[in-house]
Amino acid sequence: MSSPRDRIIEITFDLFAKQGYNSTGINQIISEAGVAKASFYLHFKSKEDLCVEFLKVRHQYWFNELYTFSSGTNDLPERLIRAFDFLIEMNKKENFRGCSFLNILSEIPVDNVKILNVIQSHKADLRNYFLDMLKDEVLSDHIYMLFESSIIESQLFRSNELIEKSKKIITNLIP
Repeated sequence: MSSPRDRIIEITFDLFAKQGYNSTGINQIISEAGVAKASFYLHFKSKEDLCVEFLKVRHQYWFNELYTFSSGTNDLPERLIRAFDFLIEMNKKENFRGCSFLNILSEIPVDNVKILNVIQSHKADLRNYFLDMLKDEVLSDHIYMLFESSIIESQLFRSNELIEKSKKIITNLIP
């Protein structure tokens, strides 16, 4: 069985995805994770601290999966296509949950810089992922914007159609 901390993070992922950040209470997380209240507060001082840790764990998981999925080729267009194929795979795996970071962003107050900083850091790392690959800031930002909009649109319409169209755009952008 996993540790209380791991169970809390795991339950948090499910509850935030189903109910959202604001509608998920600490008592529900404690109950569904099967941990004592004292155990929760041993690991996390607040729901905000739990959210920050959840996002950090999610970031690490998500990038590990992205790197694994898009590795195995040195062909640049193919690596880019694989990154978009990764979105299709995540949609299948997570039933079009969308971006955990943007989902939470839509629920936090604008002055919650603690959570906002983690979200911005995740998105900066994603921009850098494409910049490291393409070595061209304008082109990499273009691909990043296609990638981000593909996540949002696929969640909104519960469809991979625009991801597939983005892949076609990439093949025209990158010879």
